[in-house]
Amino acid sequence: MKAQKRLTATRQRKRWRVRKKIVGTAERPRLSVFRSSKHIYAQMIDDLGGRTLAAAGSRHKGAKAGCNIAAAKTVGQQLAEAAKAAGITKAAFDRGHYMYHGRVKALADAVRAGGVQF
Repeated sequence: MKAQKRLTATRQRKRWRVRKKIVGTAERPRLSVFRSSKHIYAQMIDDLGGRTLAAAGSRHKGAKAGCNIAAAKTVGQQLAEAAKAAGITKAAFDRGHYMYHGRVKALADAVRAGGVQF
């Protein structure tokens, strides 16, 4: 069994700083991004209901695998399609402790191009 890596104290403080301002609802869910060294994932979360409304990742079927900007754009397009199927048009973007740059920005731009506003 692999041991999970814990966030450093600095990363955890950054994540809390961003998260304390963002709350997902059913009408405007939180678009959460997770970026690993090999993949990128995103999901629309209703925090009040405690449910994931839509999700996409570079490991899911039909996604371009990898950790580059092209894969992030593909994941963003897939998430936008899943959000439209669920009836979501607005979201609150939660970048976590990641900078809004590179793969995170590419994913956000692709979701916006897909018709979701934030």
